[in-house]
Amino acid sequence: MYSTATKRRMNGSCRIFAAMNTKTHSIIREKSGALEHRIVIRQFGSRRPPQWQRKLVKIFDEMLTKVWQSMDEHGFHPDLPSSRSVGLLGGYLVTLALLGVVVPGPKIQGTVLADKTRITYKCNGFSVLLILLAGLAGGSYTGHFSPSIIADLGGELFVATLILCFVFSIYLQTVGSLSGSQSTSLKSHVTGNVLHDWWYGVQLNPSLLGLDLKFFWIRAGMMGWLLIDLSIAAKMFQEQGSLTLSMSLFQIFTLIYVLDYFWFEEYMTSTWDIIAENFGFMLVMGDLVWIPFTFSVQAWWLMTNRVQQTKVATAMNVLVFLIGYTVFRGSNKQKHIFKKNPKALIWGQPPQLVGGKLLVSGYWGIARHCNYLGDLLLASSFSLPCGFTSMVPYFYPTYLLILLLWRERRDEARCREKYKEVWVEYCNKVPWRIFPGLY
Repeated sequence: MYSTATKRRMNGSCRIFAAMNTKTHSIIREKSGALEHRIVIRQFGSRRPPQWQRKLVKIFDEMLTKVWQSMDEHGFHPDLPSSRSVGLLGGYLVTLALLGVVVPGPKIQGTVLADKTRITYKCNGFSVLLILLAGLAGGSYTGHFSPSIIADLGGELFVATLILCFVFSIYLQTVGSLSGSQSTSLKSHVTGNVLHDWWYGVQLNPSLLGLDLKFFWIRAGMMGWLLIDLSIAAKMFQEQGSLTLSMSLFQIFTLIYVLDYFWFEEYMTSTWDIIAENFGFMLVMGDLVWIPFTFSVQAWWLMTNRVQQTKVATAMNVLVFLIGYTVFRGSNKQKHIFKKNPKALIWGQPPQLVGGKLLVSGYWGIARHCNYLGDLLLASSFSLPCGFTSMVPYFYPTYLLILLLWRERRDEARCREKYKEVWVEYCNKVPWRIFPGLY
């Protein structure tokens, strides 16, 4: 099944290609059904993307091939799942769902959607994660299972999760297509093109037994990423008796990042993926396969590659992480607070607006997508502990750079269409897109 490099890199290529085509999809969704269908055909191959896009995909493909080869060398072997790996995956998802229901947490009203409705989210992810980690630590301490079990079954879990995502996406498409509801969860731009609707999804906020599936799926992917990282660290400790400084830095950075994500989980309720993207295979696979299994590449690489960290290199790595975290968290917090209360102070001053809608205060007066800058700095800090002898550990920041550059272009086109001359004035006030002074 995974005998060729082409098959191994297929999922990453499809996700990047889909991200590059989101711009057209986002603008056209408000147009007529006929035009919408024509764009769908373009997205699925009847019109070739520009040459620069094809070059980016080629670079990404080559890098992903090297990543797979490296992970194979470091003990990650995709294989048909055993009953043990299937049980582990199923137990994880069921436990997560049950904890999400029974653990108390604040109930947050989501963003007002296109049909003027709002969804209520129970943002107890931080408590759920701590309980999950405590349970796993307890089970490991009492000898019920090895703390390296996830890493030991990494290849099987990857295949099992991928199969689950395929099957689950078919379920989502079937249930969504058969639904006669015209509520928030059923979007008007569903095309009837089976491949397109399976890939992008037919429902915005599908639910099962009262569980918001998209919100739950993102939670499972982010927690899964941390659990894989920690299991790899446990495997290194078992085999080598200690953790290297590089592995320790990577583990600390990703632990802080994921804990921070769930501490501010309510901010997720206003993101584009939650409020605008249908829940189809692209998000299903992206959340539960792409995030946990590709964002942990650095940990797999550090298992068998020792990096000599100087004090200066370590200090610089920590500095990059701290700057990235400050910009990322600060900009997203300002955006979220502004959406909830447009009159809230930013850096101690009343917010400055363009056209009464577009914020040009705080981080949002420095660059139009300052949060992307913070995210890229954080991604780089996760890879810097690996040194510079291989491009494999830099897969995540490279992928993120390509994705965010394209997302920025998509957002620019969407906002230009929506705000018209107000957007031109806004761009004059905030000329930098992501990198102040550069881009």
